[in-house]
Amino acid sequence: MNLGLGCVCRPTCWPFGSLLDSRHCVFALTLLTLLMQVVVEANSWWSLAMNPLLIPEAYIIGAQPLCSQLVGLSQGQKKLCQLYQDHMQYIGEGAKTGIRECQYQFRHRRWNCSTVDNSSVFGRVMQIGSRETAFTYAISAAGVVNAVSRACREGELSSCGCSRAARPKDLPRDWLWGGCGDNLNYGYRFSKEFVDAREREKSYPKGSYESARLLMNLHNNEAGRRTVSDLAHVSCKCHGVSGSCSLKTCWLQLADFRKVGDALKEKYDSAAAMKLNSRGKLVQMHSRYNAPTNHDLVYIENSPDYCMKNQSTGSLGTVGRLCNKTSEGMDGCELMCCGRGYDQYKAQIVERCHCKFHWCCYVKCKRCTKIVDQFVCK
Repeated sequence: MNLGLGCVCRPTCWPFGSLLDSRHCVFALTLLTLLMQVVVEANSWWSLAMNPLLIPEAYIIGAQPLCSQLVGLSQGQKKLCQLYQDHMQYIGEGAKTGIRECQYQFRHRRWNCSTVDNSSVFGRVMQIGSRETAFTYAISAAGVVNAVSRACREGELSSCGCSRAARPKDLPRDWLWGGCGDNLNYGYRFSKEFVDAREREKSYPKGSYESARLLMNLHNNEAGRRTVSDLAHVSCKCHGVSGSCSLKTCWLQLADFRKVGDALKEKYDSAAAMKLNSRGKLVQMHSRYNAPTNHDLVYIENSPDYCMKNQSTGSLGTVGRLCNKTSEGMDGCELMCCGRGYDQYKAQIVERCHCKFHWCCYVKCKRCTKIVDQFVCK
């Protein structure tokens, strides 16, 4: 970035300049510092999903330059990176899993969880304490729990292994509790330590908007982690002669992440509006509803208008989005296009067809082309 500072900000120029030049220099340096702070604040650890480091050999113990090169980490997260460098690949995978699930869950909504760049990832829309922001924080934290827990099970991390969860009390006596389960306990704790680090190292005046937003972020991070924990289940495998299942070995297994996304989407639909009370705590805005638990999502601001592009809010608008002409839901042209109408196009698509199973053991398909109608928001 060229701010046009020129010779004014070089100490060697000061003896030949005036007092005004030095004042200009101080002002320019102050402005540059503020701009850098804004850029740093806009970045997020989510960027690990966009620019992941996938080479295990790159994570050398004590190699501080690696952690300093990762965009979007707070100071606390950089320290954790230095201690657990082999974890960073899986944090990136967890963030990517969360982003993909977010985009699947909101694929038919005006806001469809679009990524806009490789640093802030979602752009300015995350600066608003809305329902959408609440879901994004929750699904991202859940993604890290999922990825780290499974990496432990697969022996990819040096500081953890298979699950050591206690045997369930309702498991039949003659069933074995063992195997190599997903290490939910470790994944949960590490996600809490890493994801929450950015919020926990901040301090804001009591009663300020920033303090409310901090509490909101921490609450939704925890809701995401607890959803993964709530959906974890016991999985078993039969043993015995000719599959008689005379003996079973059981272990703890995480649910498919789609189920986590579905559960958090339901929590998004019933998210609670919150406000700060006089003691600086988040309380429910509408007391006639049941108070949210640690498993529910909360928000502090109404969602922006996602119909039209707005640089100040980060809304991308719905112009050019595909819609369903026959649907009355959110994916229907009436709602998706916000009443602006839509254009109809003929599109050529290629799909697999006439698939046949061949012994043994593969499926062979042909590729068929067909013309379909597509409807695009004006």
